[in-house]
Amino acid sequence: MELKIFAVVAVVLALTACFHDNEDGTMVIPGQPVLTFTPVKTFHFSWVDVSDATHYKLMENPDGISGFAQVGSDIPQGTQIYDHAVPLYARVNAQYVLQNCNAAGCTDSDTVSVSGTLVGSIGYFKASITDGGDYFGDEVSLSADGSTLVVGAPGEGGIATGINGDQADNSAPSAGAVYVFSRSGTTWIQQAYIKASNSDEGDNFGSAISLSADSNTLAVGAYREGSSSIGVDGDQTDNSAVSAGAVYVFGRIDANWSQQEYLKADSINSSDMFTSDYFGHKVNLSGDGNTLAICAPHFSILPSDESRVFIFSRNNMSWTQQFRIDVIDVAAILNSDVFNSVNLSIDGNTLAVGVAAYRRGGFPPGPGKVLIYNRSELNWVLGAEISANYYNSTNNFGSAVTLSADGHTLAVGATYEGSSATGINGDQTDSSVVGAGAVYVFNLRDTSWIQQAYIKASNTDEGDSFGSALSLSADGDTLAVGAIYEGSSATGINGDQTDNSTSGAGAVYLY
Repeated sequence: MELKIFAVVAVVLALTACFHDNEDGTMVIPGQPVLTFTPVKTFHFSWVDVSDATHYKLMENPDGISGFAQVGSDIPQGTQIYDHAVPLYARVNAQYVLQNCNAAGCTDSDTVSVSGTLVGSIGYFKASITDGGDYFGDEVSLSADGSTLVVGAPGEGGIATGINGDQADNSAPSAGAVYVFSRSGTTWIQQAYIKASNSDEGDNFGSAISLSADSNTLAVGAYREGSSSIGVDGDQTDNSAVSAGAVYVFGRIDANWSQQEYLKADSINSSDMFTSDYFGHKVNLSGDGNTLAICAPHFSILPSDESRVFIFSRNNMSWTQQFRIDVIDVAAILNSDVFNSVNLSIDGNTLAVGVAAYRRGGFPPGPGKVLIYNRSELNWVLGAEISANYYNSTNNFGSAVTLSADGHTLAVGATYEGSSATGINGDQTDSSVVGAGAVYVFNLRDTSWIQQAYIKASNTDEGDSFGSALSLSADGDTLAVGAIYEGSSATGINGDQTDNSTSGAGAVYLY
């Protein structure tokens, strides 16, 4: 009996020698990874070295189904940490194994499974100086590689001009500003604080922004800027045309930003507070940054509206207006077609224009449509006029548009659509939930655009405005949809969608 007890004690002591205690008293197993969530989009793995391991391999099963594959290269013995940057939405059910390896082979750790809302890995960005009413985040634009983020704050009140001026000044309410953030590894820093060259109260600089694919060209709209100048680099000091609007183009060399151009429409219709061109209401750059589409919806209380889209082109660092697309509605006193959104394919040769039917009496808006233009040398030709396959007179179809890189997939927001359906291809004929919103996806097949999907939120609710913001991945296979008035108080990813306690909190859905 004494020999048996001694043997058991010896085994326990031998096993205990293989473990370590944390400061909080919990047991740490050598080679067993511990997963923590850190911003931005980073899974942080840490472990205690295995004494006879020469290196480690981190194995990932990204969705919990497709199987394990190695992440990166071998990790040297003694490292004991590994930061893995991931697309959070695609790792909700991920699994990880750390392999402890030497010349004899590799041994797997226990599987570590991802769970929860992943809120700890979500990046949280703020301006370098925060003030009430700045509306930081009203517009955002991300570079193709995800390493540069531009954020508009059209309500910011600084009177500074140019790059990295005095941020503490707050004497020009709603002049507007843009903040540029840059990533090195997993670390983000604010790289620039950008203001218009003619900052003025109420201009709303930063209300529209677009970044080129390489992140070195930036277009910024200030739709309430008031100069009556026309064309490129006109008189910025004039302030006689209320809300005529302007667009500013900035360039980056290394980490240094500078303003390249000050763009205006080729004619100004704004003359008083009742007639506003709003040039720069929406802007969009091609991937190479050499083609720029600018929306000027032109709102007026008069019976006729003249809404326009301007196409500017860059050649040898000089910008010129290449084309102008007009829509004029003089027939209807109460209704008018208004260019409301624009999006270019990555090569700049296909343009989608959302035409939201604006009603002077206010909501509800009209049915809306999308116009597809194709560039032929210096001309733009109307190639298609697209509507939802189920007609609704108040959908606001075209309130947001986005194209895939090749211009063959189109997503269209309809923020006032009212079906109570959820998910994909539900009942479009229902209209019981006013302002819930919907998104329609179309594919170009040969020369025809075919509706591929009718998309609703998973928690459709009245007034959510699902489809208020859209973005397609380059291949057209992933779609992000914003719903600015969604009301759940959930945080992170895949929280409680049934909650409705925080009106206007907003949400984003990924398909």
